[in-house]
Amino acid sequence: MTPDEVARRSADAMWAEDRASRSLGMVLDAVGPGTATLRMTVRDDMVNGHDIGHGGLTFTLADSAFAFACNSYNRRTVAAGAEIRFRAPTRAGDVLVATAVERERSGRDGTYDVTVSAGEIVVATFVGHCREVGGAFWGES
Repeated sequence: MTPDEVARRSADAMWAEDRASRSLGMVLDAVGPGTATLRMTVRDDMVNGHDIGHGGLTFTLADSAFAFACNSYNRRTVAAGAEIRFRAPTRAGDVLVATAVERERSGRDGTYDVTVSAGEIVVATFVGHCREVGGAFWGES
């Protein structure tokens, strides 16, 4: 099986159980070894009292892209920490695209950079740190 096939099969297994991402209307557009791209449309029920997209939901989209990227090796991995920088507001109707890219992976630890954009505008940057916890989505663990 190629690394791309491992990433896709791992993502499919994870997606099947990811009720949170699916309930927010996220779509998994692409996955590869150490990378993932998800999108989500900001709905009317996702805006806050300032009539802009709730930052926690932008964080959730970035976190989901991070999760699919760091789990793309069929090794169960969880977040050990993350930080986000909001760079521009979002609005109802915006289609947000989160692209996660592996910065480094060593032993059981990894660091991933995620960029969240609305069209040409970068609305947030996110850095996630992960830790393998053992086990696999399919096959031998």
